[in-house]
Amino acid sequence: MPHLKLPRTLRLDPSDTFVFEHPAEPGEWAVTGSFLFFDVEAGDLTGKAQAAFRSAFVGVTSLGFSTLVVVSEVSEAEREAAVATLARHIHERLGAPDQEAALAAAREEIAVAASLCAPEVGTVLAMHRTVEAGEIREAFRTLRPREGIPGADRLHAHARAFHFVETDEEEPEERADLIGLLKAGPR
Repeated sequence: MPHLKLPRTLRLDPSDTFVFEHPAEPGEWAVTGSFLFFDVEAGDLTGKAQAAFRSAFVGVTSLGFSTLVVVSEVSEAEREAAVATLARHIHERLGAPDQEAALAAAREEIAVAASLCAPEVGTVLAMHRTVEAGEIREAFRTLRPREGIPGADRLHAHARAFHFVETDEEEPEERADLIGLLKAGPR
């Protein structure tokens, strides 16, 4: 019997909490989520909504957004629970005419998500969403560590350009007057 796989939301750093208005929780089963944008004019989106349209998967439990997902094994019971949860959202929050229609739509979304999981378990997936000729298009990439690249080995596995630290201490707010600096010219 072949192993069932579905994508799970993945949070490697806190960036999704800054990028999206409503980020998904790490580890949720995920779908592409393009159905959330069917009635939206993509050109009218700005800021966090635009970021979600361009690159976010959707967590089944929260309908929150995630930049990355990871291919994961899923049991038949977990898959059916994901279908039921998504169907409930589609019916209650998105206005499907009845539970049967919501269930059919949820099964289709879960099947599309499962079709993305041909790569081996643990493979990270990213998406880029656009509108072409009035239709939403999705392109997917697999992300794997590259040999010979800093951060691809165990020693540098946690190297990042930024590191976020949460504190309980009150820090003075730093401000820079960029306009004033430009007007002042070089020193």
